[in-house]
Amino acid sequence: MNTCRFVCFFSCVALCLALLLHPLAQAQSAAAAPAAEVKAELPDARTLGAARMRFFGMDIYDARLFAPALKRSDYTASPFALEVQYLRGFDGSSIAERSLKEMRRIGNISPEKEKTWLDAMRQAFPDVKSGDRITGFHKPGVGTRFFVNGLARASIDDPEFSRYFFGIWLSPHTSEPKMRTELLAGASD
Repeated sequence: MNTCRFVCFFSCVALCLALLLHPLAQAQSAAAAPAAEVKAELPDARTLGAARMRFFGMDIYDARLFAPALKRSDYTASPFALEVQYLRGFDGSSIAERSLKEMRRIGNISPEKEKTWLDAMRQAFPDVKSGDRITGFHKPGVGTRFFVNGLARASIDDPEFSRYFFGIWLSPHTSEPKMRTELLAGASD
C-alpha cells in the first residue's frame, strides 16, 4: 500500500513538473529564433544579445538585439532590430513618456522635437499586456519602423529620433549600462 502511494505521488510530481516545464521549454526555444518580422526586414540578422529589465525586483521586459553586424562604438551606422517583450501590462502613453525621459539622457532635445517625438511615440505604442512584443527597426539615415506583435504599426522618419530612441538601450549614456553590455555582447568593437 505504501509503495502504491509513493508511485502515485511520484507520478503526480513528475506530471506536474512536465506540465510546468513544457511552456518554459517552448518559450526558450521561441526566444532563440528571431521573429518573422525580423527575418523579413533583416534576413541576415543574428541575435547579438539579450537582457531582462528589472525594476525593484520586478521583471518588466525582455529585450533582444538583432543585426547582421553591428559596431558597439557606432550602433547607428548599421541596420538592426530591438525587440522588447513585455512581462507585464503597461499603458502605451506611459511607455512613450518613459521613453522620452530616457532619451533625454542621450543628449539635448529641443522642446519642439520633444513634443513631436512624444506624439509620434504615443501613436506607435499601444497598451501592452504580458507577452506582447514591440520591435523597433533602426534604418540608418532614415529613422525607425515599429512592429507590434509582428504587425507593422508606425514609422518615424527621423534619423535623430532613431539615434536617441535606440540610445535608451545602446548608448554609453544609457541608464542601464549592464543591459547595454548584455545586448551588445555579440557586437564588434
